[in-house]
Amino acid sequence: MEETTEKKKLDKKEVIKEIFSWIRVIVFAFLVALILNKFVIVNANVPTGSMESTIQPGDRLIGFRLSYLMNEPRRGDIIIFDYPVNPEEIYIKRIIGLPGETIEIREAKVYIDGSETPLDETYVKEEWIVENDGLELKIPQGYYFVMGDNRNNSLDGRYWATEAVMTGQASTLEAAIEQKFCFVSEDAILGKAIFRYYPSFTKLNTSPY
Repeated sequence: MEETTEKKKLDKKEVIKEIFSWIRVIVFAFLVALILNKFVIVNANVPTGSMESTIQPGDRLIGFRLSYLMNEPRRGDIIIFDYPVNPEEIYIKRIIGLPGETIEIREAKVYIDGSETPLDETYVKEEWIVENDGLELKIPQGYYFVMGDNRNNSLDGRYWATEAVMTGQASTLEAAIEQKFCFVSEDAILGKAIFRYYPSFTKLNTSPY
Protein backbone atom coordinates (compact mmCIF):
# COMPACT_ATOMS: atom_id res chain seq x y z
CA MET A 1 0.00 0.00 0.00
CA GLU A 2 2.82 2.37 0.91
CA GLU A 3 4.61 1.58 -2.36
CA THR A 4 1.47 2.41 -4.35
CA THR A 5 1.06 5.73 -2.53
CA GLU A 6 4.72 6.58 -3.11
CA LYS A 7 4.42 5.72 -6.81
CA LYS A 8 1.39 7.97 -7.16
CA LYS A 9 3.33 10.83 -5.56
CA LEU A 10 6.22 10.31 -7.96
CA ASP A 11 3.87 10.14 -10.95
CA LYS A 12 2.22 13.38 -9.81
CA LYS A 13 5.59 15.10 -9.49
CA GLU A 14 6.54 13.95 -12.98
CA VAL A 15 3.28 15.32 -14.40
CA ILE A 16 3.79 18.68 -12.66
CA LYS A 17 7.39 18.76 -13.86
CA GLU A 18 6.26 18.08 -17.43
CA ILE A 19 3.58 20.79 -17.23
CA PHE A 20 6.10 23.38 -16.03
CA SER A 21 8.49 22.29 -18.75
CA TRP A 22 5.84 23.02 -21.40
CA ILE A 23 4.95 26.33 -19.76
CA ARG A 24 8.62 27.39 -19.97
CA VAL A 25 8.73 26.46 -23.66
CA ILE A 26 5.51 28.36 -24.41
CA VAL A 27 6.62 31.46 -22.48
CA PHE A 28 10.02 31.40 -24.20
CA ALA A 29 8.41 31.06 -27.63
CA PHE A 30 6.01 33.91 -26.83
CA LEU A 31 8.86 36.18 -25.73
CA VAL A 32 10.91 35.37 -28.82
CA ALA A 33 7.92 36.10 -31.07
CA LEU A 34 7.26 39.34 -29.21
CA ILE A 35 10.86 40.49 -29.56
CA LEU A 36 11.00 39.54 -33.23
CA ASN A 37 7.76 41.36 -34.00
CA LYS A 38 8.78 44.43 -32.01
CA PHE A 39 12.38 44.83 -33.12
CA VAL A 40 13.12 42.60 -36.12
CA ILE A 41 10.11 41.96 -38.35
CA VAL A 42 6.83 43.68 -39.15
CA ASN A 43 3.74 41.87 -40.43
CA ALA A 44 1.47 43.64 -42.88
CA ASN A 45 -1.81 42.76 -44.53
CA VAL A 46 -2.61 44.36 -47.89
CA PRO A 47 -6.28 45.42 -48.11
CA THR A 48 -6.21 47.27 -51.46
CA GLY A 49 -4.88 46.94 -55.00
CA SER A 50 -2.61 49.99 -54.82
CA MET A 51 0.54 47.88 -55.28
CA GLU A 52 -0.73 45.60 -58.05
CA SER A 53 0.63 43.74 -59.85
CA THR A 54 3.58 43.32 -57.48
CA ILE A 55 1.36 42.79 -54.43
CA GLN A 56 -2.25 41.62 -54.57
CA PRO A 57 -5.14 42.52 -52.23
CA GLY A 58 -5.20 40.04 -49.35
CA ASP A 59 -1.48 39.29 -49.52
CA ARG A 60 0.39 39.06 -46.24
CA LEU A 61 3.91 40.39 -46.07
CA ILE A 62 6.95 40.28 -43.84
CA GLY A 63 9.06 43.40 -43.53
CA PHE A 64 12.50 43.57 -41.98
CA ARG A 65 12.83 46.34 -39.40
CA LEU A 66 16.64 46.23 -39.44
CA SER A 67 17.04 46.70 -43.21
CA TYR A 68 18.02 50.33 -42.77
CA LEU A 69 20.14 49.96 -39.66
CA MET A 70 23.35 50.11 -41.73
CA ASN A 71 22.06 51.22 -45.13
CA GLU A 72 19.85 54.05 -46.35
CA PRO A 73 16.55 53.27 -48.11
CA ARG A 74 17.01 52.98 -51.86
CA ARG A 75 14.91 53.94 -54.83
CA GLY A 76 12.72 51.00 -55.74
CA ASP A 77 12.48 49.60 -52.21
CA ILE A 78 8.99 48.60 -51.09
CA ILE A 79 8.52 49.95 -47.60
CA ILE A 80 6.01 49.57 -44.78
CA PHE A 81 5.42 52.85 -42.97
CA ASP A 82 3.10 54.97 -40.86
CA TYR A 83 0.76 56.99 -43.10
CA PRO A 84 1.78 60.68 -42.76
CA VAL A 85 -1.80 61.97 -42.62
CA ASN A 86 -2.87 59.37 -40.04
CA PRO A 87 0.03 57.58 -38.31
CA GLU A 88 -2.42 55.04 -36.87
CA GLU A 89 -2.63 53.50 -40.36
CA ILE A 90 0.13 51.46 -41.97
CA TYR A 91 0.78 51.85 -45.70
CA ILE A 92 2.89 49.93 -48.22
CA LYS A 93 4.38 51.78 -51.20
CA ARG A 94 7.51 51.94 -53.34
CA ILE A 95 10.23 54.57 -52.86
CA ILE A 96 10.48 56.77 -55.94
CA GLY A 97 12.22 59.93 -54.74
CA LEU A 98 15.12 60.26 -52.29
CA PRO A 99 16.01 62.99 -49.78
CA GLY A 100 17.13 66.24 -51.41
CA GLU A 101 15.94 65.30 -54.90
CA THR A 102 13.47 67.21 -57.02
CA ILE A 103 10.89 64.88 -58.50
CA GLU A 104 8.79 65.80 -61.51
CA ILE A 105 5.86 63.86 -62.93
CA ARG A 106 5.33 64.72 -66.57
CA GLU A 107 3.20 62.87 -69.12
CA ALA A 108 3.14 59.64 -67.12
CA LYS A 109 6.88 59.66 -66.57
CA VAL A 110 8.98 60.40 -63.49
CA TYR A 111 12.04 62.64 -63.81
CA ILE A 112 14.65 63.21 -61.11
CA ASP A 113 16.60 66.47 -60.69
CA GLY A 114 15.80 67.76 -64.17
CA SER A 115 17.06 64.67 -65.99
CA GLU A 116 15.84 64.26 -69.56
CA THR A 117 15.71 60.50 -69.04
CA PRO A 118 12.71 59.24 -67.02
CA LEU A 119 12.89 56.43 -64.51
CA ASP A 120 12.54 52.97 -65.98
CA GLU A 121 9.49 51.75 -64.08
CA THR A 122 8.85 48.25 -65.35
CA TYR A 123 6.86 47.45 -62.21
CA VAL A 124 3.97 49.85 -62.99
CA LYS A 125 0.82 47.79 -63.49
CA GLU A 126 -0.64 49.38 -66.62
CA GLU A 127 -0.72 52.55 -68.68
CA TRP A 128 -0.60 55.42 -66.20
CA ILE A 129 -3.46 57.84 -66.92
CA VAL A 130 -4.50 59.22 -63.48
CA GLU A 131 -2.61 62.15 -61.89
CA ASN A 132 0.20 61.57 -64.35
CA ASP A 133 1.28 65.12 -65.14
CA GLY A 134 2.07 68.50 -63.62
CA LEU A 135 3.56 67.57 -60.24
CA GLU A 136 6.96 68.87 -59.15
CA LEU A 137 8.21 68.55 -55.59
CA LYS A 138 11.46 69.16 -53.74
CA ILE A 139 11.93 66.32 -51.27
CA PRO A 140 13.19 67.51 -47.86
CA GLN A 141 16.21 65.90 -46.23
CA GLY A 142 15.22 62.91 -44.14
CA TYR A 143 12.11 62.25 -46.25
CA TYR A 144 11.10 60.05 -49.19
CA PHE A 145 8.50 60.31 -51.94
CA VAL A 146 6.55 57.10 -52.53
CA MET A 147 3.92 55.83 -54.96
CA GLY A 148 2.04 52.61 -55.53
CA ASP A 149 2.74 50.39 -58.54
CA ASN A 150 -0.92 50.67 -59.52
CA ARG A 151 -0.67 54.38 -60.33
CA ASN A 152 -4.29 54.63 -61.44
CA ASN A 153 -5.57 53.42 -58.07
CA SER A 154 -3.13 54.35 -55.32
CA LEU A 155 -3.53 56.86 -52.50
CA ASP A 156 0.11 57.92 -52.34
CA GLY A 157 2.34 60.98 -52.17
CA ARG A 158 0.49 62.61 -55.06
CA TYR A 159 -2.65 62.97 -52.93
CA TRP A 160 -1.60 63.29 -49.30
CA ALA A 161 -1.43 67.10 -49.30
CA THR A 162 -5.08 67.16 -50.39
CA GLU A 163 -5.95 64.60 -47.71
CA ALA A 164 -4.26 66.76 -45.07
CA VAL A 165 -6.35 69.76 -46.14
CA MET A 166 -9.56 67.71 -46.18
CA THR A 167 -8.89 66.42 -42.66
CA GLY A 168 -8.14 69.92 -41.37
CA GLN A 169 -4.47 69.28 -40.66
CA ALA A 170 -3.38 71.95 -43.13
CA SER A 171 -5.13 75.08 -44.34
CA THR A 172 -3.96 74.96 -47.98
CA LEU A 173 -2.17 72.61 -50.34
CA GLU A 174 0.92 74.79 -50.11
CA ALA A 175 0.83 74.58 -46.32
CA ALA A 176 0.40 70.79 -46.48
CA ILE A 177 3.45 70.48 -48.71
CA GLU A 178 5.39 72.78 -46.40
CA GLN A 179 4.36 70.56 -43.48
CA LYS A 180 5.77 67.59 -45.42
CA PHE A 181 2.52 65.61 -45.65
CA CYS A 182 3.51 64.54 -49.20
CA PHE A 183 6.50 62.61 -47.95
CA VAL A 184 7.44 59.71 -45.69
CA SER A 185 9.79 60.56 -42.86
CA GLU A 186 12.69 58.19 -42.35
CA ASP A 187 11.48 57.82 -38.75
CA ALA A 188 8.07 56.64 -40.00
CA ILE A 189 9.51 53.70 -41.96
CA LEU A 190 8.75 50.47 -40.09
CA GLY A 191 10.69 48.20 -42.40
CA LYS A 192 11.50 47.06 -45.90
CA ALA A 193 9.02 44.56 -47.35
CA ILE A 194 11.06 41.44 -48.11
CA PHE A 195 8.65 38.71 -49.11
CA ARG A 196 5.04 37.61 -49.29
CA TYR A 197 4.23 34.57 -47.15
CA TYR A 198 0.51 34.27 -47.99
CA PRO A 199 -1.11 33.02 -50.17
CA SER A 200 2.28 31.90 -51.49
CA PHE A 201 5.89 32.44 -50.52
CA THR A 202 7.38 34.97 -52.94
CA LYS A 203 10.32 37.35 -52.78
CA LEU A 204 9.14 40.84 -53.65
CA ASN A 205 10.34 42.57 -56.80
CA THR A 206 12.37 45.73 -56.31
CA SER A 207 13.70 47.84 -59.14
CA PRO A 208 17.49 47.68 -59.70
CA TYR A 209 18.23 51.40 -59.66
